[in-house]
Amino acid sequence: MASFKQFAFKKIGIIALANETALPQAAAELSTFVKIVLVNAGATVVIDFHEYLLESDALFFISPGQVVTFDKKSTGTMLYYNRDFYCVEIHDKEVACDGLLFHNVYAIPVVYLDKKQSADFRGIFEELSTEFEENDSTVEEMLRILLKKIIILGTRIWKKSNIINDDEIGQEAEFSRKFSQMVEWFYMQHHTVAAYAELLKITPKVLNKRIVRMHSSGPNEIIKSRIILEAKRLLAHTELSVKEIGYKLGYTDPSYFIRLFTQQTKESPQTFRLAYRKQGEMI
Repeated sequence: MASFKQFAFKKIGIIALANETALPQAAAELSTFVKIVLVNAGATVVIDFHEYLLESDALFFISPGQVVTFDKKSTGTMLYYNRDFYCVEIHDKEVACDGLLFHNVYAIPVVYLDKKQSADFRGIFEELSTEFEENDSTVEEMLRILLKKIIILGTRIWKKSNIINDDEIGQEAEFSRKFSQMVEWFYMQHHTVAAYAELLKITPKVLNKRIVRMHSSGPNEIIKSRIILEAKRLLAHTELSVKEIGYKLGYTDPSYFIRLFTQQTKESPQTFRLAYRKQGEMI
């Protein structure tokens, strides 16, 4: 099953994931799209060098640029769309998901589902599949409504799983979410805690205290981790030189970037690139 709709510049599609599907090619071709993937238990999913062995059904919320692969046991459904169709940054006040389900610098957003939740989401995905077969003028808005329903329900489950309930915790979680958004937007330009503290109109000391309260890592570690993740993506999936990658990430001194990468990963950028490609050849 594969369906696709385009409304001017707005694009949305749905693909059934099955053993016979060319999953790596599909994932690569859709790298510029936002993706929501319902994956059945028993699958192995790798996103940005992190492996997930699914003991239950799960929903993955994947932003453009994140690299995802599925093993041959993976089954489920992938919904994909471009930012012209639905942009979480613009509609975030409606669904409050940006920085949680998307652009979350603390962890890759995954929502593990119990049997009832899984059945509910399967029903929504089935509604989407049916709607793709319609041709009247209401199709675009109905697809957007069903997409928003998935995002809103996914956000609710994520919040409950991460114990975001009472007002005080909610306020700290909202601050943490805002910091996550800031890092995702500006990690190539701003590399210091002081820079983000200024954007958030607080002192570096307060920023550090509030982020550590919600997470095991401090803001400096979170900023550096996001930079290193992007460096790994570029080393693994492009032909850019180490020097060019350093420049792209905002470092005018290539030797400083190489030292940073080596300190954070315990191997040089070139060593990482060679090891990753050698591993790919062996699979």
